[in-house]
Amino acid sequence: MRSFQERLSDFDARGIRVVGISVDPPDINRRQSQKLGYTFPLLSDPKAKVIRRYDVLHPGAGPKGADIARPAEFLIDSSRLVRWVNLTDNIAVRARPEQVLSAFDQLQRTGQ
Repeated sequence: MRSFQERLSDFDARGIRVVGISVDPPDINRRQSQKLGYTFPLLSDPKAKVIRRYDVLHPGAGPKGADIARPAEFLIDSSRLVRWVNLTDNIAVRARPEQVLSAFDQLQRTGQ
């Protein structure tokens, strides 16, 4: 997520709002955001309602067998339609900001 913070101005220039979400409680997300200098929202979904809705729950993959969110990046338009998804089972593999920006630019060119 640090790389997204570093490229936040590129997302802002395209009208893209970067938001993170995790199963961690709000106080942990707040501390993490402050520690790492994130200026975008890092939302808390401790009951994984939204995470389940987008089918990115990774049951038992967290510390002590806790459920966590699978790494995923979404481009969602203003009507809440998912336009692009990057999804992986490997917590070490995530889309780079360049990939997301490129996907957005391609969607803009094709009028989607």
